[in-house]
Amino acid sequence: MNRILVVGASAAGLAAVETLRREGYDGTLTLVGDEPHLPYDRPPLSKQVLSAEWAPERVALRAPVELDALGLELRLGGAAVGLDVADRTVRLADGSELAYDGLILATGVRPRRLPGEGAHVLRTLDDALTLRERLGPGQRLVVVGAGFLGAEAAAVAWKLGAQVTLLEPAPVPLAHAVGEEVGRVLSRAHLERGVDLRTGAGVTEVTEDGVRLAGGEEIEADEVLVAIGSLPNTEWLAGSGLTVGDGVVCDQYCEAARDVYAAGDVARWYNPLFGLSMRIEHRTNAAEQGMAAARNLLNPGARKAFSPVPYFWSDQYEMKIQAYGYLRGHEEVRVVEGELAERRFVAAYRTGERLSGVLAVGMAPKVLRGWRQAVAAGAAWKEAVG
Repeated sequence: MNRILVVGASAAGLAAVETLRREGYDGTLTLVGDEPHLPYDRPPLSKQVLSAEWAPERVALRAPVELDALGLELRLGGAAVGLDVADRTVRLADGSELAYDGLILATGVRPRRLPGEGAHVLRTLDDALTLRERLGPGQRLVVVGAGFLGAEAAAVAWKLGAQVTLLEPAPVPLAHAVGEEVGRVLSRAHLERGVDLRTGAGVTEVTEDGVRLAGGEEIEADEVLVAIGSLPNTEWLAGSGLTVGDGVVCDQYCEAARDVYAAGDVARWYNPLFGLSMRIEHRTNAAEQGMAAARNLLNPGARKAFSPVPYFWSDQYEMKIQAYGYLRGHEEVRVVEGELAERRFVAAYRTGERLSGVLAVGMAPKVLRGWRQAVAAGAAWKEAVG
């Protein structure tokens, strides 16, 4: 294998190229990214960058000298627009074609949008810097979507002195992911600070003066942030021969086709630990999957299934939220340590007869170690929670 191409220059793509070099690959290695920036970290965008605690340069994942040492052919600032698996070529937006012997797809996701013009989204460094310039004391910000991203941005905007309205179509924010009880606890942190949190509020469009709700009511705002989820960047793979369905569909080894692997937010792979096909939009998973895909591509005779315990975290006001496992589709939630009312607790999640995940608020990381090990071991619910 003399030519390996990695499409996507964020956390998963960077992890892939670094792993390939670390594992001894010394052939041509090309990294393609649609943004002009060198690889950078995204989680701080809605927190430290938006709040101006960090300068933009601080989100860089590697210094230029470290990237130079990898001996990469960097193709930044131009998206991949087509893939021909049969010919083993990728076509870029400038019309050029790149041939490969091995390919790793790490093209990530893009924000969902609403009809209308002028709203912000928060996915890229440029997005965060643009919104940061517009926030300040007295500014009226409407955040559409009270998921983790929207909640983090609302918390930062409140700290900056903005008047924040947080709109969520569901009766309880995040209930689909963490359960109603936990969702209500997290929501109270906004209400206690005077954030105007409105649930059951579906937004139909962005207007010149703010947003319009499904019932026709208009809410005025100086700025609007739409945080209603993401879509995997797979349109460019149409006609490629790959199977696409809410992501690039892969097996347990992250392989989508012969010598073609996927990693990060765009990859939908079979996780044997949970017996499910899943697509995870979390920073830790992106890096781990980028490494796994690279190893499996480079060593086809010694491939290992990618079966992680997913991990994510969120910072909102004084709350540090951490979770291990796969919480979606859970059938029961039980508080096993601490108190919900104090926003200092561990909640365990049951799917079927097994412990499928845990979530903690305000707890030291060491408190979760045993629970993470129990999830990784596929512990039975009754044994794990008593």
